[in-house]
Amino acid sequence: MPQFTFKAIRFPGNAIHVTDFLDSEDFTGPIRKVFDGAMAFVQRNLRKVQAGRGVNAPGVPEIPRVVFEELLVNALVHRDYMVSAPIRLLIFDNRIEIISPGHLPNNLTVEKIRAGNSNIRNPILVSHVAKGILPYRGFASGILRALEAWPRIEFADDHEGCLFKATILRPSPPETPPSSGEKVGEVTPERKSRLESRLESPARPAAGNSCSKSSFLM
Repeated sequence: MPQFTFKAIRFPGNAIHVTDFLDSEDFTGPIRKVFDGAMAFVQRNLRKVQAGRGVNAPGVPEIPRVVFEELLVNALVHRDYMVSAPIRLLIFDNRIEIISPGHLPNNLTVEKIRAGNSNIRNPILVSHVAKGILPYRGFASGILRALEAWPRIEFADDHEGCLFKATILRPSPPETPPSSGEKVGEVTPERKSRLESRLESPARPAAGNSCSKSSFLM
C-alpha cells in the first residue's frame, strides 16, 4: 500500500537524475518499521563533522538527529491517507526534501504552522502513536522543535500538486575529497526502471475524496 511507504533516494549533486543515484531504498510495513528505515537511510547519507571536537573524536551528523525525528514523524502521522501516493525522501548535496501527500487545509498556512498552529487530523493514528510507537510529543510542537534545533528549514504548501514539502538545507561540505567508497552505482536497465517508478509517484486522491477538502495536523 503506497500510504505506508517511504521512497528514499540519494542523488549526486543538487538535481534529480533519472539514471544516476548513490543510494535508494523503499520502506514499507508497520509504521515503526517504516520510520526506523527512513531514519537509518538519512543517517547513513549525512556527512559527519568534528564540530569543534578533537581530530580523533568520532564525528557527529551535520544536522541534529532530532530534526529528522520530528519531520519524519510529522510526515507519517499527519499526511493525507486519502491520497494514494508514498512519502518521498530525496537527499541532495545541498538539501534534504521530505514530501508528504496532502496540502495544508482551509486557512492554515506555512506562517501559521511555524507559529505552532494546528488542525486535528488522523486522530486514531495519533492516539496510538502517542502511546510510544513513535517519538511523538504532540501539541503541535514538532515543527517548532525541528526549527529550534536547525533553523534552516523551508516549507512549501502546494495546493495544485496536493503535497506538503519540508526542505532541510544542508551546511556546505568541508573541502576534502569524497570517500573512496562513495560512487554512483552502475546503471542497469532494471535499476533505471526502478528509479523512474520512484520518481513518478503522483498524488491521487482516493475515490470520493477531494484533496482540497482534506484536513492537516502539524
